Parts: sequence; C-alpha cells; structure tokens
Amino acid sequence: MMRYSVAAGRALGALGAVSRGVARVSLATSSRVLQPVVAADTDTVGCRRFRSTSTGYNELARERAKTVTSFYNQSAIDVCAEKPSVRLTPTTMLYSGKSPDGSHVLSSAKYLQMELPVRIAHRVKGFRSLPFIIGCNPTILQVHELYIRAYHMLSDFPPITDLEAEGRYCKLVRQLLDDHKDVVTMLAEGFRESRKHIQDEALIRNFLDTTLTSRLGIRMLATHHIALHEDNPDFVGIICTRLSPKKIIEKWVDFARRLCEHQYGCSPRVRINGHVAARFPFIPLPLDYILPELLKNAMRATMESHLDTPHNAPDLVVTIANNDIDFVIRISDRGGGIPHSILDKVLDYHFTTAEESNQDPRMSNLFGIITNNGPQSGPMHGFGFGLPTSVAYAEYLGGSLTVQSMQGIGTDVYLRLRHIDGKGESFRI
Repeated sequence: MMRYSVAAGRALGALGAVSRGVARVSLATSSRVLQPVVAADTDTVGCRRFRSTSTGYNELARERAKTVTSFYNQSAIDVCAEKPSVRLTPTTMLYSGKSPDGSHVLSSAKYLQMELPVRIAHRVKGFRSLPFIIGCNPTILQVHELYIRAYHMLSDFPPITDLEAEGRYCKLVRQLLDDHKDVVTMLAEGFRESRKHIQDEALIRNFLDTTLTSRLGIRMLATHHIALHEDNPDFVGIICTRLSPKKIIEKWVDFARRLCEHQYGCSPRVRINGHVAARFPFIPLPLDYILPELLKNAMRATMESHLDTPHNAPDLVVTIANNDIDFVIRISDRGGGIPHSILDKVLDYHFTTAEESNQDPRMSNLFGIITNNGPQSGPMHGFGFGLPTSVAYAEYLGGSLTVQSMQGIGTDVYLRLRHIDGKGESFRI
C-alpha cells in the first residue's frame, strides 16, 4: 500500500484533466464560495487563480476558497493526529447545565477548539492511508481537501477568551458544517467511481465506518454547541430531555409515506405499538439519520412485493420496547423478505449507483432533495450506503442494528440503542 500527499494526488488529477481537456476543477461544496479553477493562461499545470462569481464575499468566505496547497502543513497535521481525542458522554453534556453569565458556552467553545482539530487530523491521516489510486480519485480527493481546509481554519482561530470571540467561532463552525453536509454522498460517489480498484474490501469498510462515525460525532458536538445558544425548555443543546420515540417515529413515518406515495401512488399504513408512552433523555440526531432509511426500505419492499394489489398492501408494524438499560425499535414488514443469496451482504457497503441497484432512482433523488434541505445533513440515500452506515452509527452509539428475514413473508429490523442515563455504561461522542 502506498501513501500519498494531496499535492501528489492533485498533480495526478491535473494530468488526467489535461488529457481529457477538462478546464475546471471544483474544490468546494458550497456554490457561495469562490472556486479554484485551472486558468487557460497559466504557465504550469497546478497553478490556480480565483474567479469571483458574485460580490460581497467576506474574509471568511475568501479563506474558505484558498487552494489547499497554499496552506497544507503535513507535519502539523501529523503531530495533531497523534493526540488522542477526548470523547464526552451525553450525561456529561446533559448535566453541564446552563449558566446565566454564558460561561457554559465559553467552556463548550474552548473544548471544541481543542478537540475538533484533533479529530479532523485523525481523518486526514485516514485519507492518506488509502491505496494511492483510490485516494487520487477526484471526488475522494475533494473530501480529503475539505478536511484539510477545516483543520487549517479551526487550528488558526485565535484563543477564545470572551463571548465575542465565541460568536465568531460559532459562525465558523456553522459554515464548516454547511461545507461538509454532502460528504456522505461524495464518498459514496468516489468509491463507486473507484470500485474496480478496490482489492481489499475490509480495509475500505473499516475506513468508511471510522470516517462516517467520526463525522457523526463531530457534527453532534458542533451542533450541540450551536444549540446551546437556543432557549428550548425541552432541550439541553442537542439532547432532548423528554424524547418520545413514538413522536419521532411518527414524524419519519409521515415523511416516508409521502415518498412512497410519490413513487407508487399509495403507501402502506403503519401501526405503532409497545411502550408508546415512553419518554427519556436522548439525542434525536442519530435517529433522524437511521429511522428514515429503515422505514423507506420497509415501505419500498412492501410495495414492490404487492404491485398487483398496491391499495391492499399489508401494514408495517413498529414496536417500541423500553427498559432501564436500552430501548429497542423493531420495524416489521411483509415485503417478502430478503433473498437468501444476498442476505449476508445486505449490510455491506455496495459501490453502485441508485440506478444500478434495486433502489428506484426517483425515490432516492427526492429523498435526498428533501432531507438535505433540513437543519442537518440528511440521512444516507442511494449508492448502497444506507443500511451499512446505519449499522455503523448504531454501534457508535453503543447499540446495534440487526436484520431478521423470513423469506417469503417479510423482514424484521431491530434497532437497539443504549440510554444515556440508564444503568449501563453510556456511550461516548
């Protein structure tokens, strides 16, 4: 396995672009920032100049538009990547409380200022450990550069000593969250484009599990800090103090049914039973990633197996089981089950497009459009990443996601998550 630098990858990508007559390379996910381009009148390949697409850019926007090579400091990232991350339990986050003078916000910002560069440096190190030919894929390289740029912007921010500096830091964190909102889809596209070069699937699976769960943890911490500024009686940051599993399931049932009706003209009914009155402290964010994926899959399987009688499709049944250690959400469908031939692979990453897989591309695209317009990055969709990423998220949160299929009848999916204030040891973010 060969290690590579972003400069090497950029050079290789530039040579390929010249041979194909490609004149423009986009390095940013946001259309609001300046985009580095390969100018037609540059003297050498790799020189960049910036072309403004609109006026009114502030200093931070110009900083985001710098080429990575202008500030890439590999030695600094290497040193930071050797530091351990300090993971917090949700209980610590929940009971830190709120202070009238805003000192809790300052404490949170100072923790983030120390922690985020370390976690991002770990991810940059992970990208550099990829096989050379995969790491040089333009889409994967673009994500790599997003992380390098984020490391630079966060590590160069001056020490936070007052609420004014915290406000500027909060603005930076918001913009970085926006810049990185499409990373899951970009990684899926990049690995699909590189699929013929993947020789060690276990290595790629480990890379994706680590990268995506680390991304979830970073987004949870950053979103928690931003949410500390909000005055919501039922929340402390991103932690809902009285979360109702039934209500959050109902929200995503309505969403999935709309998608299903758009695609098939109707949708199966959903019955929720079990501990429907349960309430407890928990973080809704990971459920907002996982539940839509599971419900969408169950509805699609149900409708596909009853195309002749779509208006008489059997109900989905969602059961909630709550105890003092964890809670379980079971989603049962009568969609015919998962064939024996693919049952062992259904939770693996599949580097295929939505069109190449069994997932209908129209449903996938609509799903992405709606969810990516939300306050956080939308749940995974298309490209065969939904279920395996949901499994990785559940395990990151100290739980599990398992699939039980009865071929010819249907499938049960069990999502088990540990309470943040239960008798068992809590997970760390």
